Amino acid sequence: MKIDFQKGDGLVPAIIQNADTLQVLMLGYMNDEALQATQNSGYVTFYSRSRNCLWRKGETSGNTLMLVEITADCDNDTLLVRARSAGPTCHLGTVSCFNDQENNKQGPAGLAWLVELAALIEGRKTSNPENSYTAKLLQGPLNKCAQKVGEEGVETVIAAIAETDREFTAEAADLLYHLMILIAAKNLSLIDVVQELKNRS
Repeated sequence: MKIDFQKGDGLVPAIIQNADTLQVLMLGYMNDEALQATQNSGYVTFYSRSRNCLWRKGETSGNTLMLVEITADCDNDTLLVRARSAGPTCHLGTVSCFNDQENNKQGPAGLAWLVELAALIEGRKTSNPENSYTAKLLQGPLNKCAQKVGEEGVETVIAAIAETDREFTAEAADLLYHLMILIAAKNLSLIDVVQELKNRS
């Protein structure tokens, strides 16, 4: 990957994207040294135009960006950096530097939000089962998780045939949620399921 740093006086814009949800998190700038530091350390490093030095994202806050992949655009003068964030990316405490702050705190919209939900479910593995229905299922016998998926599946079928769209949507949400719990209980992830679907295409 040969980047054209000369076009921007030694700097290129670097668009940071969540590797799992594909949400755009922030925009920074890199010079050749920052790019090398990012690739060598595995943590996203920028060039600060105001301080005229390199800075690793999260070096003071702890909200680092762990590198997954870097690609260049068709002109080789802009970088797309896919990363996983350890905490809020924006200095205002939001997930992303883009969009309004109130919605931003809720994480990505649309289907990408399922990744956030999967992370929440994963965290329930170590929660107190007395205080969390999800934790109780995750820490209980696997057949109980599987049974719940079966029950919710039947209720979803009934709702599809005999109930309103609103009731069907509610049952489908219950089914999806319990399926995600079962996936987590099997120590797998949504990414594994998506990869299986991609392999079939």
